[in-house]
Amino acid sequence: MIAADLLRQLRGRRSLRRYLAQPVSQAQIAQLLEAAVWAPSAHNRQPWRFVIMQDEASKQRLAAAMGKRLRHDLQADGLPDELIEADARRSYERISAAPLLILVCMSLRDMDVYDDAQRSEHERSMAQQSVAMAGQNILLMADSLGLGACWMCAPLFCGGLVARTLDLPPDWLPQGLITLGYPAQQRQRGRESWESRTVWR
Repeated sequence: MIAADLLRQLRGRRSLRRYLAQPVSQAQIAQLLEAAVWAPSAHNRQPWRFVIMQDEASKQRLAAAMGKRLRHDLQADGLPDELIEADARRSYERISAAPLLILVCMSLRDMDVYDDAQRSEHERSMAQQSVAMAGQNILLMADSLGLGACWMCAPLFCGGLVARTLDLPPDWLPQGLITLGYPAQQRQRGRESWESRTVWR
C-alpha cells in the first residue's frame, strides 16, 4: 500500500452502527484478530485480550445487562424517563443487532509492577494505549474487508458488570466493544484540520 492509498483509507473509514444481517466469516474474524496483535505494544507485553460474540443469546444478554446499568446511571443523573428509555433502547439495538461483537479487554498480568503508585498508574496507561492501538488495527482491517465497525466506550463505565455477564477471567478488564458487520448505512463526517490541533516548537 502506498502512502496515498493509506491516507485515502484513513480518510474514508467511518464509525458505522447499522449492519446487514449477513454474518462475518470465521476467516474474516481471524484476519481482524491477526491485525490486532500486530499493534505496537508497551514492553511487547501484548496486554490485549479479545472476546468474540456471534451467538444471539450472548449478544442479547450483554445488551440487556448494559442497558439496565445505563438506565440506572441516567436515572441517577436526573434525566427524563423518555430520554432514558430512548438511550437504553438505542444501546440495546446497537449491541444486539450487530452480526459480530469484539470485546477488547486489557490484562495487566504481564505488565511491570511497582511499589510507586505513580509509576504503576503510568504502566496501566501504557497497557491501555497498547490495547487501544490493537482496536484501531481491528477498525482499519474491518474497513479493508468491506465491513463496517464502531468502537463503543461503554464497557469502561460498567467493566465489572460486563466481566461478570460474560464470565471473563479475573484479569480481563473490558476497555471497548467493537460492533461489526456489512454496512447498512453510509456516513460522511469531516475533521478539523491538523493545523488547528498542532503546535511547533
